[in-house]
Amino acid sequence: MSANHRTGATAPADVPERGVAHRRHAAVGGVLALLMAASGALAGPAAARGADHADHADRVTVAAAPAGATAGELLEVRLRELRPTQPAIGHDQIHYKLGRYAGAKDEARGNPNKRFDDWCEANGQAEAASAGPGATLADPATFRCTLALGEETADSVAAMKTVVIGPGGSLHLTDGHHTLTSFLETPDGGPDTAVRLRVSDNLSHLSTDAFWREMRARDLVWLQAPDGSTLSPADLPRGLGLARLADDPYRSLVYFTRGIGYTPPSDAPEYLEFLWGRWLRDRIDLDPSELRDPAAYLEVIEEASRAMAAAPGDTEIAPGRTADRLGRLAEWNDGKRATGGEWAKLSVPIDDARPGKLAYAVDSRARVPAAPACTRTVTGRHNGPLHAATGVLCLDAATVRGPVVVGAGASLLVRGAEISGPVSAVAARTVEICGATLNGPLSVVGTRDRLTLAGHGCTPNDLRGPVAAVGNAGG
Repeated sequence: MSANHRTGATAPADVPERGVAHRRHAAVGGVLALLMAASGALAGPAAARGADHADHADRVTVAAAPAGATAGELLEVRLRELRPTQPAIGHDQIHYKLGRYAGAKDEARGNPNKRFDDWCEANGQAEAASAGPGATLADPATFRCTLALGEETADSVAAMKTVVIGPGGSLHLTDGHHTLTSFLETPDGGPDTAVRLRVSDNLSHLSTDAFWREMRARDLVWLQAPDGSTLSPADLPRGLGLARLADDPYRSLVYFTRGIGYTPPSDAPEYLEFLWGRWLRDRIDLDPSELRDPAAYLEVIEEASRAMAAAPGDTEIAPGRTADRLGRLAEWNDGKRATGGEWAKLSVPIDDARPGKLAYAVDSRARVPAAPACTRTVTGRHNGPLHAATGVLCLDAATVRGPVVVGAGASLLVRGAEISGPVSAVAARTVEICGATLNGPLSVVGTRDRLTLAGHGCTPNDLRGPVAAVGNAGG
């Protein structure tokens, strides 16, 4: 059950993000057997006290180290440890969550904020039971889930996100990129947020090449960029976050058509939403300006969802995948009028007591400062100094070995990059650093328009050297 069942809230419960419900349910029996077999760790005296998260670490079913975890075990991780198995997410899906997490409308209806429901579900503990004014995702002891640790059910375990253990004990997230990115981006979460994942397999014994061959064979990695180009595993982002995972607007579009043009079947294939998104990309042009206006965005969603429902059931959406196999609804909005069903819920504006998902998403994205257009973009590896004398230098998921210098009137945008060397800017126009790892000092003095190192929509940085910021405009 989701929080929405308590009060009839507008948004339906989220379902598995990449269509792995069938494999989850197939493994539930084995997982629960493991849970029961490990009852000494899970259901001792601490469990009898209810959902007391202070004893959380003592009751996690997990091997001593990730490399020793076996399929079905529940492994506690920190978000910073996870490696994506896809290059992109739908940023507007994240913005729906961030908008709702930041609001107080759930609490106004007497419910815990949705972020606590989402965390409890991801942790195998159903929905949130209570969360006081000081509750924070960073400290699970400050809120309580419906199910205590050790009381997991088949359904609660099935709802958990999944991870594959790779070479060297690396943690490869195979479901949950959107949910866990939302936890990472919300102010009371961050990269050190802890959550349990269900281990779907341990392939740590394989070489790197053999590991990725196996991941491909099992359809557990998506190697297509939003523009349709093919990537290699080496091109995958190093971590979660809006600044690291590219934006696929068609992935967001499909998310908003859920329950209107399609609904994920119980045996949904992997990457269901990406498959629908690729099909829609050939039929619908997305104008970025439309995605900033709720009314225009709704028109695009209606066009997309009607195209999905109107497609004959045997239409091949992807090789070997028909529209019916991917959950096509036989009738638009599941046969309901436009004044009802999921369409009516999606259409509710932001000033309503129960806004729709789209309203939250558009409102949240609008609060992210507009970035200047890049005049030079660096990706991949760069050895040596970088100097921005004019224009806008963008470091997009780049690995830079050397100093970065920004001159007066120039701008620097860093998204998901790793820089080993000093970064300095004096009298720059805009300096924005999000989702970056800086192994060196950062000095920003006298920025004219804006300095952004944190805030709404800015993925947390890992700044490992001294930081000096003096006399800068903006936040």
